Amino acid sequence: MKEIRAIIQPFMSHKVFDALRRVGDLPGLTMSRVVGWGEADVQGADQTFEEGGHTFAHKIMLDIVVRDDLVDVIVETIHRAAHTGNFGDGKIFVYDVADALKIRTGERGPDAL
Repeated sequence: MKEIRAIIQPFMSHKVFDALRRVGDLPGLTMSRVVGWGEADVQGADQTFEEGGHTFAHKIMLDIVVRDDLVDVIVETIHRAAHTGNFGDGKIFVYDVADALKIRTGERGPDAL
């Protein structure tokens, strides 16, 4: 199993969600509203604010845990849907997941997804 964490522009979230809904076997996702700054200056970004002398931009963070065979299609789907070609488009990270437990049923591993 892998966790895919994507940080995307808020204005691209509907496009990304629509694209992900069309992927078969997607078990679900978690969305968080986050703030951050990267290597490019965020001064031109929408919805920025100052904190502690730094300028932060609002972003959307997606966390998706999937079977290994779905990783490439999910990553590519997010990449295509979130891409504008501008600074601040975001990043996608892929992590190993050692185990999962579905609280309701007690299922473990990929069955818990």
